[in-house]
Amino acid sequence: MMASDLSDELAGLLPRIQRLARRRLWAGLPAPRLRGAHAELLRLVATHPGIRVSAAARELCLAANSVSTLVNHLVTEGLLRREADPVDGRAALLLATPAGIRRLCEWRARRDALFREHVAGLDTADRAALTAALPSLHRLAESLREAEPARPPGDAEPGWPPEVGERWCGCEREETP
Repeated sequence: MMASDLSDELAGLLPRIQRLARRRLWAGLPAPRLRGAHAELLRLVATHPGIRVSAAARELCLAANSVSTLVNHLVTEGLLRREADPVDGRAALLLATPAGIRRLCEWRARRDALFREHVAGLDTADRAALTAALPSLHRLAESLREAEPARPPGDAEPGWPPEVGERWCGCEREETP
């Protein structure tokens, strides 16, 4: 397969897989459903408690005002809370609520079960091919991340990114090298 064909195939297939999985996962989840960006923000805040809106926006590759809108929705739903930054009173620190953590844990358990079921349904050769492709997909994601525009000087936030492992539901989640 030529590189341009592979690029087109990946660009179409990866979002399709995500959309299909999301639709399957929404069935049976309590309302209101978390849309993709809401879930991404909640996962980020649960992983990095105390993150600022501006840092979350950079991490999610969204505009700060878009993240603020997401924050307002999640706060209204009781899944997220804001606290004043003790260092800079103008800034807010974001924290997931216990309800937000429960929602994430439920989502993750359902997502993991869904993918386990469908990956197990593939034959051995397909599972081996997916396993072999994972390092390349991680490098592709890193390459896309590195291609993002550089932050202006002085735009880095103190203590960001935090040097802690990714946390989910009170347990450490292994990160893929």
